[in-house]
Amino acid sequence: MAIIINLDVMLAKRKMRANELAKRIGITEQNLSVLKNGRAKAVKLTTLEAICFHLDCQPGDILEYVPDKLEE
Repeated sequence: MAIIINLDVMLAKRKMRANELAKRIGITEQNLSVLKNGRAKAVKLTTLEAICFHLDCQPGDILEYVPDKLEE
């Protein structure tokens, strides 16, 4: 299972810098970077809600599911 994080795409579309978003949603720039680069193991729904609020988007604009290919 692969979840792709498209946060950098939404930041670019909204012309917002990651450090500005981190400040607005109340998390560190380092934690936002971990999420943005797809290294996060989990994301709080309150954090996702805040991101969607400040970027005026839906969770599906940020998160994308891409199934792994089955090896035979």
